[in-house]
Amino acid sequence: MTDASTTPSGPRRPGEAALASLGHPCPGPDPSGTSPHAFPDGGTWRTEVPSVEGPEALATVLKEAEALDVPVHRISQGSGVWMLTDAEIAEMAGACAEKDVELCLFTGPRGTWDTGAGTRTPSGGAGLRARGHDALAGCVEDAVRATGLGVRCLLVADEGVLRVLHRMRTRGLLPADTTFKVSALIGPVNPASYAVFERLGADSINVPSDLTLEHLTEIRRVSRAPMDFYLEAPDDLGGYVRMYDAAELIRRGAPIYLKFGLSKAPAIYPYGAHLRDATLDTARERVRRGRLALDLLARLGADTGMSPLGSRLPGPLNRFPDESDAVPAVPATPAALAAPAAPEGN
Repeated sequence: MTDASTTPSGPRRPGEAALASLGHPCPGPDPSGTSPHAFPDGGTWRTEVPSVEGPEALATVLKEAEALDVPVHRISQGSGVWMLTDAEIAEMAGACAEKDVELCLFTGPRGTWDTGAGTRTPSGGAGLRARGHDALAGCVEDAVRATGLGVRCLLVADEGVLRVLHRMRTRGLLPADTTFKVSALIGPVNPASYAVFERLGADSINVPSDLTLEHLTEIRRVSRAPMDFYLEAPDDLGGYVRMYDAAELIRRGAPIYLKFGLSKAPAIYPYGAHLRDATLDTARERVRRGRLALDLLARLGADTGMSPLGSRLPGPLNRFPDESDAVPAVPATPAALAAPAAPEGN
């Protein structure tokens, strides 16, 4: 990650000229709220189309993006690696490589789809986190399988899984250029927790779309890790529509991925052929939502600073020290726990 070389002059505020002509006060942006950070390529924002569930949906998104002239940096999938065959993963990875678009697949299994009842309570229990060793191991299996088929970005919804996958990356068990994206379903909501995800190994972090603009500024005071933000959140994430905040989201949250989500849409996870029509229809509409956002940014004079297409790496980030050189702990036996401590000294 590099510091932005110049401070943006600032886009036009929505409705500014008309309101000013009426004598209505139009406060300008506070320069102190501008993020000092950028992607390593110098850009401040990238784009992402989420919920692209399989090769057919991917082909639909790529075709619609070309037709509507919507630049796409990343395409992500939500059902999980385990819901795709090897042939489907290889086809998706090849299609994205041909268009120079990053493909991000979700690791699993996840808490909402296993036998735990906590996620079905009003509190939601532990949410999508991996329950028990077997779920952790399943996420690791997904990561190894996906990267072996050419995928270089993995979605993660558990802090422990993130830490394990990062350690695998540093040891060469996963390709060094693999990136990890933290799901919005466990997205941090304060600067300290955001920084913890960065240090655990996250390369981009999806915060909830109900965070205020000031919250983003607070995060940028402690972390430069790329941020993911739904301009329109799915209904199960609140259904928030932040389209008119797009310019300020870039100014305050850079480096940031603008995600073209969709509210009032049917749930499609885990995807199967029985959900085909809804999946393809919503895939097309997500791209159209992207076109609407880009048009709005252009009208406001805020469409500059986008990363070049094909950009994907986050640059250097802060990490917790790796305990790889530490002596492995030996599990204590009942006899060892009961034995008296050895005396100190001679």
